[in-house]
Amino acid sequence: MPLSFGFSFCPNDTYIFYALSKGLTSLGALDVVMADVEELNRKVLDGALDVSKVSAGLLPEIEGRYVLLSCGGAFSQEAPVVVSREKLTVDDVRELAIPGKHTTAYLLYRKLVGEPERVVELRYDEVMKAVVEGRVQAGILIHEGRFTYGSHGLHLVVDLGKLWSERFKGVPVPLGVVVLRKELEHLKETVERAIRESISYAVEHESEVMPFVKEHAQELSNEVIRNHIDVFVNEFTFNLGEEGKRALEFLFG
Repeated sequence: MPLSFGFSFCPNDTYIFYALSKGLTSLGALDVVMADVEELNRKVLDGALDVSKVSAGLLPEIEGRYVLLSCGGAFSQEAPVVVSREKLTVDDVRELAIPGKHTTAYLLYRKLVGEPERVVELRYDEVMKAVVEGRVQAGILIHEGRFTYGSHGLHLVVDLGKLWSERFKGVPVPLGVVVLRKELEHLKETVERAIRESISYAVEHESEVMPFVKEHAQELSNEVIRNHIDVFVNEFTFNLGEEGKRALEFLFG
């Protein structure tokens, strides 16, 4: 029976996991589950996936049931942003739309800004629309939305990446990680090798991979998609390393 493997629709995930999803790595065919990151978080909390990309902020909640893999994650100097329709300061925000209570984005806000007075939980690709339409005062944008909010007439309230950098200079922001069910830990090196094969395949076969990325992207601009991949696919994607582990310690410390 093939392993179940979950990843999100965001460009960095569809880019690096394309080969895995098509059975082009040494793992062969997989039972692929594509969903938004908070849905993946919930599936992993329920133990419903063998391997999955999840929010880094979920790790304490699944400790002992899943093990962290050393590749496939999203670590960057960039991070989610908080935006609003009216010009606001962070102290003005009373109501905040979030892309999920288990997301790293929400954890970062609470760690770096504080607990919001009122939270409205929405799917990640519904947050910007809710802010534009005035249904919520402000919202946290992840994935491509963090690059395009200005073109939708929205204003930056706070850049969580800049707040992180001010506090933890030079340390990347740990946004997403890949985890493996604890009882499958004997497959850890095998799965890690296949993920690295998939990353290398994307780099070497971009003309094949990019239509798949664009098919699932929130924003269709080639420039936005390229920028997203360039920002979130980096050396930490290929190998978490000691610096990546240290970043996780800062996130939870």
